[in-house]
Amino acid sequence: MQNVLDVVADLAATLPFEGWQVGLILLAGVWAGLINTIVGSGTLVTFPVLVTMGVPPVTASMSNAMGLIAGNLTGAWHYRHELKGVERTLLKLIPFSVVGGVIGAALLLHLPETVFGYAAPALIVVALLFVIFQPRLQALVRRRKDEQAEAAAAAARARGETPRPLDPDRAPQPVSLYALTFLAGVYGGYFVAAQGVLLLGILGVFLLASLQAANAVKVVLVALVNIVAAVSYVLFALDRINWWVVLLIAVSSTVGSWAGAKIGRRLSPVVLRTVIVVLGVVALVNLVARLV
Repeated sequence: MQNVLDVVADLAATLPFEGWQVGLILLAGVWAGLINTIVGSGTLVTFPVLVTMGVPPVTASMSNAMGLIAGNLTGAWHYRHELKGVERTLLKLIPFSVVGGVIGAALLLHLPETVFGYAAPALIVVALLFVIFQPRLQALVRRRKDEQAEAAAAAARARGETPRPLDPDRAPQPVSLYALTFLAGVYGGYFVAAQGVLLLGILGVFLLASLQAANAVKVVLVALVNIVAAVSYVLFALDRINWWVVLLIAVSSTVGSWAGAKIGRRLSPVVLRTVIVVLGVVALVNLVARLV
């Protein structure tokens, strides 16, 4: 027993954070998992907290992406039933998303860290814009889905057939869907924040399926991009990963994802988006201050 306590004590001695910092990171991870389950963009909670705690931006991005995988997988499992009817379409999209994720991770690993220092503020602005305009984006998606369903029903009536629900696995998907899914993978592999919101916007408009099915596909693709990026980091940048951050974010984001699936839908989306925007602005100010 004493040996175990000694090992724990030695391990705790390597913790690069003070107690209050650990608590803040854990809180951010829980909140990120909760937000990812409901509206997405949880990285805009954890990333600014990590940078503020003194973690270098690239290390924060890598470690955070790896830590959030546990929450991503929890969300993917939660949405597994919504994937019925779009399995073949998902299999067609996976290579585009994965290859994009590999390219994005390669860019993060091989470009100078100063490039990320300049790119990160711009990408945070893009991410925040997606979060701020998410309600309008969702309204556009719903309208698009209604138009698709009505067009399919009208075509069926014109042929003298009874309108049936659209089968996305048999309907030809537009080429733009695959191209934009690839670009979203590149974005996610390089900079994790708000890739879910970006991808849902793409799938919601271009994927010939229901909004729930689009959201389920999004959850799986985001998880795969993060896994691909994490494998790349482990293989080629092991020394740049902060494993304490990975552990803290993994545990706390999993708890947050579970809570989001259970009780998170009772929380106001406006409040959640406000928290995302405030912390995103904190990260933006912090990164710009470093450049200045």
